Amino acid sequence: MNSRPRLGNKNGNGAAFRASLLAWYDSCARDLPWRKSHDPYRIWLSEIMLQQTRVAAVISRYEEFLRRFPTVEKLAAARESSVLAAWSGLGYYRRARMLHAAAKLVAGELHGEFPRSGDRLKQLPGIGRYTAAAVASIAFGEPVAVVDGNVERVLCRFFAGDLSEEKIWQAAATLLDRSRPGDFNQAMMELGATVCTPRSPACLTCPVMELCATRGERPAGQKPARQKKREIHFALAHRNGSIFLTRRPHDARLMASMWELPEISASPIRAPNPRSASNHSVKAKSRVPLFTLRHSITVTDYTVRVWHAASPDAAGEWVPLRRLPKLALTGLARKILRRAEILT
Repeated sequence: MNSRPRLGNKNGNGAAFRASLLAWYDSCARDLPWRKSHDPYRIWLSEIMLQQTRVAAVISRYEEFLRRFPTVEKLAAARESSVLAAWSGLGYYRRARMLHAAAKLVAGELHGEFPRSGDRLKQLPGIGRYTAAAVASIAFGEPVAVVDGNVERVLCRFFAGDLSEEKIWQAAATLLDRSRPGDFNQAMMELGATVCTPRSPACLTCPVMELCATRGERPAGQKPARQKKREIHFALAHRNGSIFLTRRPHDARLMASMWELPEISASPIRAPNPRSASNHSVKAKSRVPLFTLRHSITVTDYTVRVWHAASPDAAGEWVPLRRLPKLALTGLARKILRRAEILT
């Protein structure tokens, strides 16, 4: 018995869907830098960067990363610290480490040649089912469908059902245009990102509205996790063209080996908590913070207060300002230094 979602009268037919979607994509697709090439290195890089990161945040970082590492061989030959520095601000740094590890494998064992199929691409570090299918279809034209969050939403609305993960992949394969798999996959992702959005989908501008079973926002399912609130404080010590930074442990669960400002107790005019290794004392130069900013990581919203300090009592070092652009800074440290106009 065929368990694939069927394209019956209610949903029109696959041929009409493919034709309408691709015609819309050809005329309305966003002009994104990674769409100008079929180079598997550039496509792979964009897909890794776009995981859990907004397109707007990726564009400038993608182009800067390629300036520093224009080929997979250049990336493979780089030091990990240099790769992390180029990645700084994109978050989820394990992606950068896996990217570097995969580059070494491609440049070394595979002599610079990327695997041309999704199944073989999945054997590289950090490449899962979605990324393998995206690279294989866009760079090499392999007729394999992709499913990310945007595609999943399009398919669930199109078929008017909460499909299991495997049925979603089957539905994507059913609809796939096998003559233009890369363009079709990008068109599906584009539709979900720009038209079939999570809230208030623009159904009247949807190229496949007449074939869609839902035509509108479906009832919300599980409520999103409630955001946690937390306040944190950092010391900003700056003298003689250098800034004081600490380095996260090499075995830290998050952002290992990356540089940041020393975190301090509730404020530098209070005594530090001796039981906390991350809370350090400083000689305060002010009773009010230099500035306050907001920072979010997954389900936590941080209120970040930055204090002007003279000499942090913490394990760290004075780093010359000229080194900052090449240093693997955490995203929050980079945000603080930009706000303080120390880093441009």
